[in-house]
Amino acid sequence: MGHSLTSINQLKKINTMQQTKTAIQPSYKPVKNLLSEGSTNSKTAKNELTTFILYLAPSDIIGTHNLCPMASAGCKAACLYSAGRGRFSNVQLSRINKAKFWAYDRKQFYIQLANELLKIHNKLIHQRIAIRLNGTSDIDHLSLIKRYTGINFLDGFYSNLLFYDYTKNINVFKRYFGSNYKLTFSKSETNFDECLEVISLGGNIAAVFAAELPDTYGGLNVINGDISDLRYFDPAGVIVGLKAKGDAKKDLSGFVINKY
Repeated sequence: MGHSLTSINQLKKINTMQQTKTAIQPSYKPVKNLLSEGSTNSKTAKNELTTFILYLAPSDIIGTHNLCPMASAGCKAACLYSAGRGRFSNVQLSRINKAKFWAYDRKQFYIQLANELLKIHNKLIHQRIAIRLNGTSDIDHLSLIKRYTGINFLDGFYSNLLFYDYTKNINVFKRYFGSNYKLTFSKSETNFDECLEVISLGGNIAAVFAAELPDTYGGLNVINGDISDLRYFDPAGVIVGLKAKGDAKKDLSGFVINKY
């Protein structure tokens, strides 16, 4: 009961801070909702759990900040940022606007994000809800939420929120390995040594294949990552195989695995 009361008080405090916040910078517009329901995305719509996802403009698209600091050239070229609904200009502009919100008003961004997560938790407390905060970015959002709001969403009280993501940041992967935040390390043409380190820890690696997925690769079993986006329940020590899509079909950088 005390924990629940604490959460309600935190939510009230965050609402008060939002109401008293002065006008945000004119370079972007106020964002009604940072999180989107996964049913709006063709991949997360396949998830067996209700999913909420955060989409920002990736890499250095906004010009002043890099939201995917570990992205390789091959990764940038093959990025699915403009795939699916992302090909529409209004969707891209929305993601750019959210990315600018993150870049230029960091504290208020995380107050709003924490507020939305608390509402989801309180409303659906008896359900398991999947949360993916890096739909098109690679940021340690949970750490920054804690820094700016004091809320640790990996606390057992929020255990109905199942956080998962892909990352190319080996330090972030190791920080959360074994926690309630399930990270799958993404292979690129430049991070072979980091992939070996993840394998040695018993972690999972996502890799893009040019054609049909093999049963094994590099001595590890390959599971089909296109059946569902929900990586939370994957077995340990596997390759999450993804089939090349869009511009990735033309990749010759080594980002996409062509020989197997």
